[in-house]
Amino acid sequence: MTDDTDEQWMQAAITQARLAEAKGEVPVGAVIIHEGQVIGRGHNERESSQDPTAHAEMIAIREAAKQLGSWRLIDTTLYVTLEPCPMCAGALVNARVPRVVWGCDDPKAGATQTVYTIGNDDRLNHRFECVPGVLGGECSALLSQFFAAIRAKNNPGNMR
Repeated sequence: MTDDTDEQWMQAAITQARLAEAKGEVPVGAVIIHEGQVIGRGHNERESSQDPTAHAEMIAIREAAKQLGSWRLIDTTLYVTLEPCPMCAGALVNARVPRVVWGCDDPKAGATQTVYTIGNDDRLNHRFECVPGVLGGECSALLSQFFAAIRAKNNPGNMR
């Protein structure tokens, strides 16, 4: 169930996504909330850091764990603009995040609902609540515009 608070925090994740976009990174952003405060934030940094694990969620998880002084991120919610991939969904399970809210689905690598359901797999030791589609149109548009601009730049004769 989504509410105005979910939309407020998703806007914070979108702000992070725009920071990624400004750096030429795929515009995905994430924030982790604990007791009404942002304790972790991140945006994609794979290109700038040349680190394949530098996804928005992973950066936010690391920052939140440092803030709490614990790898167990109980009583938190992660907000992310794009459905988490298998790596990030696995990290969310391991970090014991109880609730994950995302903007748009990822039809190629979504690991919470679309392709896999890691957050709800009974074989794992932890499961999390999944809340899809919060400000999904805005999150999807960010990604679509980013990739359209890349295609136009790489193929200037095909301006549609």
